[in-house]
Order: sequence, then C-alpha cells, then structure tokens
Amino acid sequence: MSRHDGRTVDQLRPISVQRGFTNTSAASVLIQAGDTMVLCTASVQNSVPPWRMPRNEGETAQGWVTAEYNMLPGSTTPRKQRDRSKVDGRTTEIQRLIGRSLRAAVDFGVLGEHTITIDCDVLQADGGTRTLSVTGGFIALCEAVHSLGISGTVIKDSVAAISVGVVNGTPVLDLDYPEDSTAEVDMNVIMTGSGKFIEVQGTAEGEPFDFETLQAQLALAKSGIEQLTDIQKNSLAEAWPF
Repeated sequence: MSRHDGRTVDQLRPISVQRGFTNTSAASVLIQAGDTMVLCTASVQNSVPPWRMPRNEGETAQGWVTAEYNMLPGSTTPRKQRDRSKVDGRTTEIQRLIGRSLRAAVDFGVLGEHTITIDCDVLQADGGTRTLSVTGGFIALCEAVHSLGISGTVIKDSVAAISVGVVNGTPVLDLDYPEDSTAEVDMNVIMTGSGKFIEVQGTAEGEPFDFETLQAQLALAKSGIEQLTDIQKNSLAEAWPF
C-alpha cells in the first residue's frame, strides 16, 4: 500500500524532541510528530491531595501524578474555541487518559510527598495529539523526577503511546489527520517499554473488524512503541531512569 505521504505501513512520522523549551517549570518538552506539535510541561508541588496523606501513624505520604490537556485556538482549522468555563468531554477524556497512563509508570511510595502535574498543550494538530501527549508527557515526567534527586526508583517502567488503524483495507502505524479522518478502524495503544499494555482504545468506524486485523494492528503498535522508547531514551540521556 502507498500512503499519501510516502511512508510505509510500519513507519512513524518524523519525530523531534526539544527539552528545555521553556524555563518556568521543572521540565518542558516540545515534541513533534510530522505536523503535530505538543508542548508538555511538568510542575512539581511539595504536597499531595488530602486523600493521599497517611491515615495511620507510621505511614508515609503517597505521591501523585495528574495531567491536563488543551488544544490552543490556532492549533486547528477552523479555530478551536477556548475552554473557558467548562472543559469539553473530549478534553476531559484525553487528560484522564494521559494521567492514568503516566501513573502506571510511578512508584508513589518512593515519590513521597510530591504532586507532579503534566500539562499537554497542542500547538498544532494533524492527528495523534493524545498519543503524542503521553509520549512527550513521560519525557517531562522523567525530567521532573530527575530534578528532585529522590533516593530510590520512582519510575518503574517507561510509557509511550501510538495510533494505529486500518486505511483502505490495510493496517497502518501512526495515522495523521487525513488518514485518521477516513480510517475504517481507529485505535490508540499505550504500552510500557517492557512490552506490557496499559490501555487499548479501538473503534470500527464502519464495518466490524476481525481478530486477525486486531492482531496486525497490535503488532504495528508494539513496533512503534519500541521505536518511541528509543527516542525517549536518547532524548532524556542522563535523566533516563533505567
């Protein structure tokens, strides 16, 4: 199959990562996949929500990681309205996905009395914003944890995410918007660097798909996650936690 941008079915879009994009937070990462660009920042508080505090004498505080997601007005055409008084359902769904994906990587007992907030702001959208937010958000999370100098292993495993789908009858990796908008199947896969699944979101946009098609998409996703993990490792360098 020939894809509209010349990629093979198992090829990621060109990915770039720029750490230290801003200097007002514990960590900031500008990550780009093709024409999709997301700014991921990590902010650290030396406290935790009340419900994470110890309830019994002798217990230690359990840390927390949460995430927020937003698409800037100029990230799409036509202009996206700002979320002023109410966050829309899609935004809520995505930021919950980012948060629970990143929490799967963290030992909260070792993190201790710290809350890390990952903000993912989409600067430009061309498909795959939620998956790129998870991948970039993990880089920001690792850098923030590294800056704390905590004794012990806070990060248990790496986390990355990628989209797969069926376009013109063929399973393909890392859909951009033209592919995503016409796909017969649309799927997002979040995995650890050790090859375990955190979440699989898959939908048949038309006709139902069979088990073999599901397996083909998961195999593509696994290959994509392996490539993204290498990119994360190379980007973090001394802050890579393993």
